[in-house]
Amino acid sequence: MIRRTFLALTTAMALSAPAFAQDAKDIVDTAVGAGTFTTLVAAVEAAGLVETLKGEGPFTVFAPTDAAFAALPAGTVEDLLKPENKDKLTAILTYHVVPGKVMSTDLSEGLKAATVQGAEVTITLDGGAKVNGAVISTADIEATNGVIHVIDSVILPPEG
Repeated sequence: MIRRTFLALTTAMALSAPAFAQDAKDIVDTAVGAGTFTTLVAAVEAAGLVETLKGEGPFTVFAPTDAAFAALPAGTVEDLLKPENKDKLTAILTYHVVPGKVMSTDLSEGLKAATVQGAEVTITLDGGAKVNGAVISTADIEATNGVIHVIDSVILPPEG
Protein backbone atom coordinates (compact mmCIF):
# COMPACT_ATOMS: atom_id res chain seq x y z
CA MET A 1 0.00 0.00 0.00
CA ILE A 2 2.75 2.46 0.94
CA ARG A 3 4.71 1.49 -2.15
CA ARG A 4 1.69 2.05 -4.41
CA THR A 5 1.02 5.45 -2.82
CA PHE A 6 4.67 6.42 -3.22
CA LEU A 7 4.66 5.35 -6.89
CA ALA A 8 1.44 7.24 -7.55
CA LEU A 9 2.83 10.37 -5.91
CA THR A 10 6.13 10.08 -7.79
CA THR A 11 4.32 9.65 -11.11
CA ALA A 12 2.00 12.59 -10.40
CA MET A 13 4.95 14.82 -9.51
CA ALA A 14 6.89 13.80 -12.62
CA LEU A 15 3.93 14.47 -14.89
CA SER A 16 3.16 17.84 -13.31
CA ALA A 17 6.78 19.11 -13.32
CA PRO A 18 6.67 20.34 -16.94
CA ALA A 19 3.55 22.38 -16.17
CA PHE A 20 5.31 24.11 -13.28
CA ALA A 21 8.42 24.72 -15.39
CA GLN A 22 6.33 26.58 -17.97
CA ASP A 23 5.10 28.96 -15.26
CA ALA A 24 8.66 29.85 -14.22
CA LYS A 25 9.80 33.12 -15.82
CA ASP A 26 13.02 35.06 -15.88
CA ILE A 27 13.23 38.69 -14.77
CA VAL A 28 12.32 40.14 -18.17
CA ASP A 29 9.34 37.84 -18.74
CA THR A 30 8.15 38.44 -15.17
CA ALA A 31 8.28 42.21 -15.75
CA VAL A 32 6.47 41.89 -19.08
CA GLY A 33 3.80 39.69 -17.49
CA ALA A 34 3.18 42.13 -14.64
CA GLY A 35 1.89 44.77 -17.05
CA THR A 36 3.10 47.72 -14.95
CA PHE A 37 6.65 47.86 -16.30
CA THR A 38 6.10 48.64 -20.01
CA THR A 39 8.40 51.68 -19.90
CA LEU A 40 11.10 49.74 -18.06
CA VAL A 41 10.88 46.89 -20.56
CA ALA A 42 11.06 49.35 -23.49
CA ALA A 43 14.13 50.96 -21.89
CA VAL A 44 15.78 47.56 -21.32
CA GLU A 45 15.16 46.73 -24.99
CA ALA A 46 16.52 50.12 -26.17
CA ALA A 47 19.65 49.65 -24.04
CA GLY A 48 20.24 46.15 -25.40
CA LEU A 49 20.00 44.56 -21.94
CA VAL A 50 17.27 41.99 -22.59
CA GLU A 51 19.62 39.05 -23.09
CA THR A 52 21.67 40.06 -20.05
CA LEU A 53 18.59 40.16 -17.80
CA LYS A 54 17.40 36.86 -19.26
CA GLY A 55 20.82 35.40 -18.40
CA GLU A 56 21.73 33.06 -15.60
CA GLY A 57 22.08 35.73 -12.89
CA PRO A 58 21.09 35.83 -10.21
CA PHE A 59 20.11 39.50 -10.28
CA THR A 60 18.21 41.77 -7.93
CA VAL A 61 16.29 44.41 -9.86
CA PHE A 62 14.82 47.50 -8.24
CA ALA A 63 12.12 48.00 -10.87
CA PRO A 64 10.47 51.40 -11.34
CA THR A 65 6.82 51.21 -12.40
CA ASP A 66 5.36 53.02 -15.39
CA ALA A 67 4.09 55.66 -12.93
CA ALA A 68 7.67 56.16 -11.67
CA PHE A 69 8.88 56.85 -15.21
CA ALA A 70 5.87 59.11 -15.85
CA ALA A 71 6.89 61.22 -12.84
CA LEU A 72 10.17 62.19 -14.54
CA PRO A 73 10.26 65.62 -16.21
CA ALA A 74 8.39 65.73 -19.53
CA GLY A 75 10.42 64.36 -22.43
CA THR A 76 13.02 62.62 -20.24
CA VAL A 77 12.03 59.06 -21.14
CA GLU A 78 11.70 59.85 -24.84
CA ASP A 79 15.13 61.49 -24.79
CA LEU A 80 16.73 58.54 -23.00
CA LEU A 81 15.29 56.08 -25.51
CA LYS A 82 17.07 57.77 -28.42
CA PRO A 83 19.96 55.70 -29.84
CA GLU A 84 22.47 58.49 -29.16
CA ASN A 85 21.66 58.28 -25.42
CA LYS A 86 22.11 54.49 -25.13
CA ASP A 87 25.15 54.80 -22.81
CA LYS A 88 23.30 57.10 -20.39
CA LEU A 89 20.21 54.85 -20.47
CA THR A 90 22.37 51.77 -19.84
CA ALA A 91 24.03 53.48 -16.86
CA ILE A 92 20.65 54.37 -15.34
CA LEU A 93 19.21 50.90 -15.87
CA THR A 94 22.25 49.02 -14.57
CA TYR A 95 22.16 51.28 -11.48
CA HIS A 96 18.85 49.53 -10.68
CA VAL A 97 20.49 46.08 -10.73
CA VAL A 98 22.52 44.43 -7.96
CA PRO A 99 24.37 41.18 -8.66
CA GLY A 100 23.04 38.28 -6.60
CA LYS A 101 19.62 37.52 -5.18
CA VAL A 102 18.86 39.94 -2.36
CA MET A 103 15.54 39.22 -0.67
CA SER A 104 13.77 41.73 1.57
CA THR A 105 14.83 39.72 4.62
CA ASP A 106 18.46 40.41 3.62
CA LEU A 107 17.98 44.19 3.78
CA SER A 108 19.23 46.15 6.74
CA GLU A 109 19.35 49.81 7.73
CA GLY A 110 22.19 51.59 5.95
CA LEU A 111 23.08 48.58 3.81
CA LYS A 112 25.18 49.63 0.82
CA ALA A 113 25.12 47.44 -2.27
CA ALA A 114 27.27 47.75 -5.37
CA THR A 115 25.22 47.90 -8.54
CA VAL A 116 26.05 46.48 -11.95
CA GLN A 117 26.64 50.11 -13.03
CA GLY A 118 29.45 50.36 -10.46
CA ALA A 119 28.12 52.87 -7.94
CA GLU A 120 26.42 51.86 -4.69
CA VAL A 121 22.80 52.16 -3.62
CA THR A 122 21.82 52.61 0.03
CA ILE A 123 18.97 50.79 1.72
CA THR A 124 17.02 52.46 4.52
CA LEU A 125 14.27 50.86 6.56
CA ASP A 126 12.93 53.74 8.69
CA GLY A 127 9.31 54.28 7.62
CA GLY A 128 9.44 51.30 5.24
CA ALA A 129 12.11 49.85 2.99
CA LYS A 130 13.66 52.25 0.49
CA VAL A 131 16.54 52.21 -1.96
CA ASN A 132 18.14 55.65 -2.38
CA GLY A 133 14.88 57.13 -1.11
CA ALA A 134 12.65 55.24 -3.58
CA VAL A 135 9.96 53.33 -1.71
CA ILE A 136 10.00 49.57 -2.22
CA SER A 137 6.25 49.10 -2.67
CA THR A 138 6.33 45.37 -3.45
CA ALA A 139 9.24 43.13 -2.52
CA ASP A 140 10.42 39.63 -3.33
CA ILE A 141 8.85 38.95 -6.73
CA GLU A 142 10.85 35.85 -7.53
CA ALA A 143 12.01 34.96 -11.03
CA THR A 144 14.06 32.02 -12.25
CA ASN A 145 17.20 34.16 -12.37
CA GLY A 146 16.72 36.52 -9.43
CA VAL A 147 14.25 38.77 -7.71
CA ILE A 148 12.39 42.00 -8.44
CA HIS A 149 11.57 44.69 -5.89
CA VAL A 150 9.07 47.25 -7.20
CA ILE A 151 10.02 50.89 -6.52
CA ASP A 152 8.01 54.09 -6.85
CA SER A 153 10.64 56.27 -8.54
CA VAL A 154 13.57 56.07 -10.91
CA ILE A 155 16.91 56.25 -9.10
CA LEU A 156 19.82 57.96 -10.82
CA PRO A 157 23.49 57.09 -10.50
CA PRO A 158 25.78 59.74 -9.03
CA GLU A 159 27.28 62.15 -11.57
CA GLY A 160 30.80 61.41 -12.72
